[in-house]
Amino acid sequence: MDDQSWYVVRNTPGITGFISADEEGERKARPVPLTEKEVSNIFRRMADAQPRAKVGLAKGQNVKVIDGPFSEFIGVVDEVMPDKGKVRVLVSFFGRETPVELDFLQTERIG
Repeated sequence: MDDQSWYVVRNTPGITGFISADEEGERKARPVPLTEKEVSNIFRRMADAQPRAKVGLAKGQNVKVIDGPFSEFIGVVDEVMPDKGKVRVLVSFFGRETPVELDFLQTERIG
């Protein structure tokens, strides 16, 4: 890292300091770059740690909306989207079924 790059890093708002083992005798130690192996290990761990939502809902199932503007409404699951963590529920408004997209946590199974 050249002096100009280091100046930009040090003077970026929100950056208060770095932990570094490089030249500790320096007034402000410069960060040590990660090795390719360290970077690949970080990315591998990030890919392994992707949270998976446990879906207990299925199309045609009755649910109650427990959070948000549609709270207390009863509806029927139309589509489950586990990759987005969402579910489309058909809720009855004025005698018409209207599709509403909700997070899994906004619904509760009935029965």
